[in-house]
Amino acid sequence: MNVQDSEIKALLEKYKKFSVYGLSPDSTKASHYVPAYMRDHGWQMVGTYPKNHSAGGFQIYDSLKDVPAEYRKFVDVFRSSDRIPEVVDEVLAVGGVEVLWLQLGISHPEAELRAEKAGIKVVSNRCLIIEHKRWF
Repeated sequence: MNVQDSEIKALLEKYKKFSVYGLSPDSTKASHYVPAYMRDHGWQMVGTYPKNHSAGGFQIYDSLKDVPAEYRKFVDVFRSSDRIPEVVDEVLAVGGVEVLWLQLGISHPEAELRAEKAGIKVVSNRCLIIEHKRWF
């Protein structure tokens, strides 16, 4: 993680649109209720998920490359830590990502370092709900 704790509020103020990598159709999963919470507090987001769904009224795309560029600047990831190298591969391939946010419990130091070396701000092992409540 190359983002300092003191920078998190500024990131959330700057990026009001983001893409949720792995936005689940299951409303009981964090990968659904975290984006719903952020949307309810003024952020706009779209998601990626392997199977198309319309749960929660979110626009879902098959992959990150299909996501409109303005939503790709900030990518919030809900994938297991062992899948993060693949996510970083995709992030680097599509380009335009400025912030890679790995949710609570998710980190992969080697993959994070690759993203950082590409100029991406990386936040790992942090929950957007917790950070929103903390800073706002």
